[in-house]
Amino acid sequence: MIRFNNRSPREASDRAGSVLLEILVAMTVFGIAATSLVSFVHESVRAVERTHEMERSLRDASAFMDKITLWSRADLDRHLGNRPSGAWRLTIQRPRPSLYEVTLFDSTGTRVLLHTVQFRAEEVARN
Repeated sequence: MIRFNNRSPREASDRAGSVLLEILVAMTVFGIAATSLVSFVHESVRAVERTHEMERSLRDASAFMDKITLWSRADLDRHLGNRPSGAWRLTIQRPRPSLYEVTLFDSTGTRVLLHTVQFRAEEVARN
């Protein structure tokens, strides 16, 4: 029998088996790392999409709140209370005769999107 590396066939077989095992372990680790990376990238893309959606929703809510700030005292009085208003829930309270608290919630009424306090002078009775 001719030996090129001074190893017996049994030793060469054991070495080949351990190399194969190391390759399988390395490929498994690589597969787990690649799967984790793909999952991370996917979640990052979803987070960016949710952020853009939230920004668009807040921009729309801000435009609606801008319109409410132009309402007269009579308009604010007509809308006192908590009610659905488009894609949101609008709450208008009057803690003092000349102050109105306006809060815009999400559609479920659980998350405050915008809140402001507006002053509307009391109308003076003229004789």
